[in-house]
Amino acid sequence: MSPRNSFAEARRTRDRIVERSVALASVEGLEGLTIGRLAADLGLSKSGLLGHFGSKEALQLAALERASAIFTASVWEPAADARPGLTRLRAVCERWIGYLERERTAFPGGCLFTTVAVEFDGREGPVRDAIARLFSVWRRRLVVDLRIAVRAGELPRDTDPRQIAFELIGLYMGLNQALQLFGDPHAPARTRRALDRLLR
Repeated sequence: MSPRNSFAEARRTRDRIVERSVALASVEGLEGLTIGRLAADLGLSKSGLLGHFGSKEALQLAALERASAIFTASVWEPAADARPGLTRLRAVCERWIGYLERERTAFPGGCLFTTVAVEFDGREGPVRDAIARLFSVWRRRLVVDLRIAVRAGELPRDTDPRQIAFELIGLYMGLNQALQLFGDPHAPARTRRALDRLLR
């Protein structure tokens, strides 16, 4: 096998490991990513799997980055070209509902970020730092459109963009819980009603 083919095969194997890690972590958390479990699931040796990452922490960080890419592709990118401000924010919010309601291929256990935020919020280290960074990036994106909406007169002048972003994130964490823990079929509609009150 040529070096180029070997590299491509190694890359495909690494991608399979990360994809399986994302799915498993959405159900069992990042601590559920054991080398033995993943190796068995994927038909790989433990040493072969570990060789792609070097440590469990590196695997956890790779899973977070892949989950972030999936979330961005599902929620942000389809709305990114909408008019900045309230139009884009509402488009993002609608995609966010759809992501929590229907994205079960990549995240069979629901939103991975909700799971890992609870799992790591009381810890220290690179994984917690990565989770906090990803949440901060998302919060900043929401705040940008909220500020634009205030400047454009789409929201009241005294609106606090950071406060609204805080409430939006809480609303969607609540939606994930309602869907996952209670199987509430009315939760998306309740979320839309709450959004209408929050963004009017």
